[in-house]
Parts: sequence; C-alpha cells; structure tokens
Amino acid sequence: MNPSSDLVNKLWRLCSILRKDGVTYFQYVTELTYLLFLKMGDERGTDQIKVPEGHRWPDLMKAEGAGKLKLYRETLLALGDPQKTSDRLVQAIFVNASTVIREPTNLATLVAAIDELEWFSDARDSFGDLYEGLLQKNAEETKRGAGQYFTPRVLIDVLARLMQPKAGEVIQDPASGTGGFLIAADKLIRAETDDHTALSEKEQAFQIHGAYRGMENVADTYRLLLMNLQLHGVESDHIKLGDTLSPAGGAQEFKGADLILTNPPFGPAGGRPSREDFTVTAAVASYQLPFVEHCVRALKPGGRAAVVVPDNVLFEDGRGRELRRMMMETCDLHTILRLPTGIFYAQGVKTNVLFFQKTHVSSGSTDAVWIYDMRTAMPAFGKTAPLRADHFDAFVGSYGEDPNGGAKRVDEGETGRFRKFTREEIAARGDNLDITWLREETDAEDALRDPADIAAAILGHLKAAMAEIEALSQELEENEADVVAEAAE
Repeated sequence: MNPSSDLVNKLWRLCSILRKDGVTYFQYVTELTYLLFLKMGDERGTDQIKVPEGHRWPDLMKAEGAGKLKLYRETLLALGDPQKTSDRLVQAIFVNASTVIREPTNLATLVAAIDELEWFSDARDSFGDLYEGLLQKNAEETKRGAGQYFTPRVLIDVLARLMQPKAGEVIQDPASGTGGFLIAADKLIRAETDDHTALSEKEQAFQIHGAYRGMENVADTYRLLLMNLQLHGVESDHIKLGDTLSPAGGAQEFKGADLILTNPPFGPAGGRPSREDFTVTAAVASYQLPFVEHCVRALKPGGRAAVVVPDNVLFEDGRGRELRRMMMETCDLHTILRLPTGIFYAQGVKTNVLFFQKTHVSSGSTDAVWIYDMRTAMPAFGKTAPLRADHFDAFVGSYGEDPNGGAKRVDEGETGRFRKFTREEIAARGDNLDITWLREETDAEDALRDPADIAAAILGHLKAAMAEIEALSQELEENEADVVAEAAE
C-alpha cells in the first residue's frame, strides 16, 4: 500500500471515535485541519508557521485530561485572533474556529494518533498529499453533499495536463472548492521549472503569491481551501472568500486570466447575479450559466479555459442559447468532452467539459466544435468502479498536444467517439450543442452495482430536478416583478 494512502486510512478510521458524538465527516475533516496545522508547524518549525507560544503542538501534547481540551479551545481562538496572530493566512484559516469535540479522551486519542504517525518517511510525499487524500476520502464517503466542493482528482489532473499551465501565467478558478485545480496547475509548473529554481527571484515570488486567483463562497470550504494551498506551497494573495457572481467576482484581479480551470456549482443560486458587467445571464437565477459568462469575460484575449458544466448548458433555450452564441462568437469553442455518468453523482447530473480560447475578435470565433463522447457505452463508474486516468487515454490522444485544440484531428465518423461539427451545422440545430450519435449499448446508470451508488444517483437526480424547477420558478417570478415595475413607471 502507498504509505500516504495508509496514513489517510489510519486517520480516517479515527473518525469512528467522533461519530459516536454526532460529528459529521465534514466536521471531522475540519477538526483534522486544525490539528494537522499544529502538527505541521511543529514538524517544519514554528518560524515558518506563526503559532503563538503556549499554543503549539508540544504544549497540546503535554496537557492532560480536561486541560488538554481547554487548551485546544483556547488555541483555536488565539490563532484566529489578529491581536495574537500576525499571519493573515493563519487568521483566515482559524477565523471563527471552534471544536466539535466534547470528550477530552477523544481529543487525546486524536492527538496521540497524529503524533505517532511517521510524517516524513522517504516513501511519503508530503503533508499536502495526505490532506488531499483526506478530502477525497470525505468526498467518497459523503456522496450526498461532498460533490459540491470536490472534483475527482483524475479529472482535475487530465484537464490540467491538457491545458498546459506555464510559469508567469495568471491562472484562475472562480469556484475554487478545496483548490484541486490550482494545486494541479502548480504541480505541473513546479515540474517544468525544477520546483521554481529555474525561475528568477521575481518570477518565483509571482508564482507563489500572484499567479493563482480563486474565489470560494462557502466559509468552511474556504478554510479547507487555504489549508490545502498552504500545504502545497501556494500562498497566493488572490484567494478570496466571496461570491464570484457578485461585484467581487468582477474585480480587476479576476480579469485578464491566461487560464481558467473550474468546476462551478450547479443548481439554483438563490437569486440573480449582482454583477453589472453581465449581460446575457444577468437575470438567470442558477449557477451554471452565469459562471460560464464569468469565464468568458474573465479570460484575456488568447486565454484558454476548461470548464465543467451540466448538460443543460448545452441545450437550454432562452438565455442558454444566447450564452452559447455569445461564447462561440467571442471564443473558439473548439472541444466538448461528454463525461461519463457516475463521477458527479452527488449532483446527480450529467456533465461535460467545455474547452475554449478567447479570441481577439467579437464575432465568428468558432469555426467548428469537436465533440468527444466518453459517456455512451462506457462502464458504470462509482465507488465500486472508480474512474481511472487510463479511461481518458483515448480522449487525450484525440485531443492532441495543442491546448487550444489546434493539433491535427481525425473525425471518427458515426461509429467513433470523436466527431467534428461545423458552425453552420450547429446553427442549423438552433445552436444546440447536446449532440449524440453513438448507440447506447448499456445504460450506465442502470448498471450501477453498489446499493449506495444507486441510492446516491437516484437522490441526486431528484435534487437536480427540484433545483432546476426552483431556479425556473424564481426566474419567472423575478421577470414578472420586473414587468409589473416597468408598467408602474
């Protein structure tokens, strides 16, 4: 077994201790975030991570009984207090932090277990790999909710490799979650630059503090995001807590991106975007369409993007059709990947990846769209049959080595998975991009074998349907209110 995976499994098994106290998996990961932070500070030296004296890992180890829990609670408050902690990143991770642990014996068990683990054996990669392993474990074990902030690692790595992030580029994820896309991009750049040593001092500073831009709207997830980035050596000054669909998402630091990698949230947004620069989706009360408009507007001319979207972005009428036209006019929408079912069962929707490049013109940017069907007649993916990197090999080969889709490609015809559709053909379809041609040999969703996968898929589809109904209802109500207001004027 991989030593890193072994550590993850050992820590995960400790969750059973807290489950008896009613602690959820997400709360457990959050609790581990605090404890791992303190342990990491002790391993790396507290001069690198500023922890106030009296609140460090050795102090927590020495305390006993109820005193250990009391000190732990005081430590969480101290690390989030600007008067006691000068490091802004530490403050952001621990702001409003509190523990869900009620029994001192449970805390003592967790602290002892974490202290006994061999963190820096030669066979282990890093704290960051361990932490990401815990996040992935959480996503696997809590399918009904974790999918909102965790994208499958296999998919993240494939998209990052295809987009070929480079040192010096501004790389953005407007729906950062726990930071998977930003970390994947950083790993590729570090590999290309010999861990930044091939860069000048100024270039190194940009890579660590200025290259990555992200926004996350959920405070608890934002905490995990900051921790994950720090463990991987990314300390960007442009990772924000906020709503991308608000004016904050239209700030200058989120414009002019060279590369966008993102998996935006799906479903109702609880209201219209409040961005003044949105035109096509200004009145849309769901997440997916406005996030796509953000990506189109946030790219600089020549910038590229890989964006995960649900099926309805490809076929929705009204504002959906307007958005697709706007995207194909101002960007070269060169590739669509139809993803297999079962990998986003938390949302219960079928998904795709849009690959596009912002052009220097405002019309006629897309000549043709290549569509790769990785969904039809594919295995049923789920917990018992996880998605692997080799499942993408054929697509990666068909996509080619040019991140902007410019490599030589072959239309495989009606019996193949990769086909080319001209802009004229798409226009004749009413700009509907939900194009299929392969015959479905097996229904992947019906072929799910694990009862938990089946239940999660059914629940996910019901939630997705209700979310779409709620979003449509809210949009109709708001449009009706606008009509009434205009008539009154």
